[in-house]
Amino acid sequence: MISFDEARSRLLAGVCPLASERVALADGFGRVLAADLVARTPLPRFDHSAMDGYAVRVGGFAGEGPWTLCVAGESAAGGESPALLPGTACRIFTGALIPAGADAVVMQEQVVRTGEVIELASCPKRGAHIRRAGEDLAAGEVALVRGCRLGAGALAVAAMLDTSELTVSRAPVVTVVCTGDELRPVGSFGGNPAAIAESNSVAIAALARQAGARVRIAPIAKDDPETLADALTQALVGTDLLVTVGGVSVGDHDVVRPALERAGVTLDFWRVAMKPGKPLAVGRSANAHVLGLPGNPAGAMVTFALFGMPLLRALQGDRAPFPLRSQARLLGSQRRSVDRVEFVRVQVVVEADGWSVRVASNQSSGAATSLAGSDGVARLSPGEGVLSGGSWVEVVRWSDL
Repeated sequence: MISFDEARSRLLAGVCPLASERVALADGFGRVLAADLVARTPLPRFDHSAMDGYAVRVGGFAGEGPWTLCVAGESAAGGESPALLPGTACRIFTGALIPAGADAVVMQEQVVRTGEVIELASCPKRGAHIRRAGEDLAAGEVALVRGCRLGAGALAVAAMLDTSELTVSRAPVVTVVCTGDELRPVGSFGGNPAAIAESNSVAIAALARQAGARVRIAPIAKDDPETLADALTQALVGTDLLVTVGGVSVGDHDVVRPALERAGVTLDFWRVAMKPGKPLAVGRSANAHVLGLPGNPAGAMVTFALFGMPLLRALQGDRAPFPLRSQARLLGSQRRSVDRVEFVRVQVVVEADGWSVRVASNQSSGAATSLAGSDGVARLSPGEGVLSGGSWVEVVRWSDL
């Protein structure tokens, strides 16, 4: 076995981002930018008011206050702005052009208006409540850097810069092949009490889509070496990441590893010192990356979350392919593995002084309910004895993958 940290380092070594493509701004959410987005114009494009109020010239406030000014003209958002006449104020609204000659905006709450005259008790500061052109971004400045994953805020910036299309990395194609004579499609119960509804492909596909991939789910493959090798050969066509589920351990019916080799896959490593997920296989074919996951639901989901999703992020050129890790305190003591890093399913409890995590009682690799009821996994380093309540652990939430 190799260590978990070494396995993840080797997983991403030499990964080359996929080619780029252009997508509409509305389709950019969750994609990874493949080229810097440069501001072609300043942001904001022009000086405008940050408040509803009155545009004034500070130099015109002489002597002691209060001061009275006649209201002459109006500047509304989206319209033209009149020049400010000496000794007057211009009515102005949020987002409107600053009139030529004005250098401050007085909030409407700070004046008393009587007819067409306003009275001010204090002199405004020059530049008050004015958003200057280029204050956010200067023309030619990088607004969004290559490798950033596009969230709602990034798309808003692109829209403000009048960018209708974005250059992003191509979405990776993931093909999922679940193996096992015992498996049957969901909803196809035919009276065989030993048959199991195949559930892993649904979870793996959901996580892969969360990482920005397009997913193909192949037919269930049986535990026959020749048939499986043919199925894997077909699955490798047109895919960037082949994911097999089940059959990578050392049992008599675990035929995936030799079938992968017959299909032209070279394994980099097999078996990682982690729990769940020890029988994890990682390799390459001529044109695709390959992950062989264990068949138990918890093992399959945890290993794909910690290995498959970072790999998919890296294939898109993501500058931060690994998930956000947080620190939390254990609620209650917890046994740990002597020789393997363990990822236990937890519920996150938000408290006044930080996060705590409650470990699910059933950590069996086949336990589906603890997966459904968990917020993520906590990493327990190997060691003798138990971790006491209050110990700090590293947590990865499913939502942060």
